[in-house]
Order: sequence, then C-alpha cells, then structure tokens
Amino acid sequence: MSKVVLLTLLLSTFSVALLGQGKPRWIQQTERERSFPSKTFFTGYAQGNVRKDESVEDAKNRLLKDALGLLSENIRITVRSQTESRTVSTTTNNVQRFDAVFASDVQTVSDIELVGLRSEPPYYDSETAIIHAFVYVNRHDLASFYKSALAMNIAQAESFMQTAQNLETASDKVQARRQCEVANLSLTEARAAQILLTAIEPSITHSELLFAKTEELHDRLVQMQARLAQAVYVYMKSDESNFSKATTVLGNRLKSELSAKGCSFTDDPTLADFRVFVNATTRHHGSEFGFIVCYADVAVQLFDVRKDKSVFQDEFSQKGISTSLETAGRKALEDAVPIIVNKISEWIL
Repeated sequence: MSKVVLLTLLLSTFSVALLGQGKPRWIQQTERERSFPSKTFFTGYAQGNVRKDESVEDAKNRLLKDALGLLSENIRITVRSQTESRTVSTTTNNVQRFDAVFASDVQTVSDIELVGLRSEPPYYDSETAIIHAFVYVNRHDLASFYKSALAMNIAQAESFMQTAQNLETASDKVQARRQCEVANLSLTEARAAQILLTAIEPSITHSELLFAKTEELHDRLVQMQARLAQAVYVYMKSDESNFSKATTVLGNRLKSELSAKGCSFTDDPTLADFRVFVNATTRHHGSEFGFIVCYADVAVQLFDVRKDKSVFQDEFSQKGISTSLETAGRKALEDAVPIIVNKISEWIL
C-alpha cells in the first residue's frame, strides 16, 4: 500500500443523514455515488469484521487506513487510465513524447499528498458485526495543491541548474554535479505533479501541465550532466615539507597542472574517480659552482576508486639548484611536478 500523507483529516457532517435504525446513508453504494460523484470526488470505502485479536476501535482504525489505501489506488488507476487514453488519442510529435514520458513514469507515483482529505466516523453495525469506513477528497482541492507544487518545483529546478551552470563555468565541477542531482529531484517532483494532475483534471491541457518547460529543463540537465560526467574527479592529499617546514608548493602546483588538463578536484574522497597521495621532503646535497644543490625525495601513489585498488606507485628524487637552502628545496619540489604529471597521466587523462 502506498504511503499517504494526511495533511487535513476532518469529520464530515454528512453522517448525520441516517438510514433507519441509526445507520448512516453513506454505507450504501448508491448513496455514496449520488452524494460524492466521481467527477468531483475521489473516494475510498472499506468494510470488514473485528478480528479476534483487536478491539472495535482498533478495527475501525484499520479499516479507515484500508479506505485511505483504496482512495489512493483509485487515483493511481485513474492516472493509468487517463495516460492510456491520451496516448491513444494523440498524434503530434510533442504530444506523443509527452505521453510516452507519462506512460513510463506512471508506476513511479507512490507518495500521494491528499490535501483536504475528509473522513466519515467509522460505523460499527452491531446487527451484522461489520465496520464501515469511508474517506473522500475533492478534486478541486487536490488540483490547486498540485498546480502550485508543479510551479514551485519547476522554479526550484531552474534555480539549481543556474547555480550548477555558474559552478561549471568556475570549474567547480564537483559542486556543479551536486546541484544537478538536486535539480533532478525537483524535476522528478514536478513530473509526479503532472502525472497526478492528469487524473485529477482529465481535461487539463499540455500547456497547463507546463510540459514544454519541464522537457526543456530535462534536456538541459541531461546535457549538463553528460559534460560533467566526462570530467575526471581527483582527491589529492599531499604531505610535504621543505627542510622540516610544512609547505604546499608541490601540491598547489600539481593541482594547477592537472586542472589545466581537465581534472576537477574534490575534498571528499568518496566523490573522486582517483585519489592521489604524495609525500615529499627536501635534503641538502652539496654545492655546484657556488650554488646550493638540494633534492626533493618524492613518493607518489595513485588509487583508482572505480577499480578499488592502487594502480600506480613510485618514488624518485628531483634536483634543485639555487642560492639558498630554502629556494633550492622549493625549486626541487616545483620541478618534481611535471614528473608526477607525466607518470600518472596515462591512468587519469
């Protein structure tokens, strides 16, 4: 049974109209159909006996939930019926695309927010030991709610996609990808609202359903996600020092070099395609022609997240020459970067 969100649950005054012996009129199908026509209401009716392991009140609550489930199923059946009818009767390419999308998505509607839901007090018939439960909701109330939800989710999707585009332009592809995921959630909610509106208002037009807008956003989102999927996402951890003084010279330069080749970086290792680990220290070697000679001893490891294993590991030393220990060490660290890029490029680029 689908999850039903009860936003408003009110007791109706209809139950005061009673049959003989104090029975409410709504327990009769003909009376329900007369007072709650299907063109105006969705309804759910359930009846049953009290089980051995439950009280009358517990049985009433159980059957009320059953009635709610039947009302929700009534809406889903109507959605499928309307979708099939629209698919058969449409001819233009745009409309055919619209209904093809709906036909594939009808089964995804599971959570239905029943705004304005009303319930008759469950009635226990002591003569037959049967409990009756009846719930209903006005189509107009539902339509107003889902039209607002549709417009809101479209606006949210547009906002998220604009943010994603700005982030993509700024080369922050990790955050751009996240914004696309959120935008997709909003479009999914918009699609659900469209599906339900076809059942609530059978005469609703494609224009009123804002189909052209949602499909435009969907196409743009797919294209953006395709571009972002082509980027290589890298998590990098660099532990480096220049004569015992912590530095980020090698790490910053390595990020710059790889970014220029199309890589994007993330601080979350779970989002990365590759993880790069670098350890580098410097040492004094001697002097040449009055200049100080230092070496950077570098260890690099490349982990492929998709393969879940280390695909490259190496150690090397790079020479640096300058007029002081610090600048010679810095030069050695900087000159080690092209070597690292060359070594790992065949794996990540």
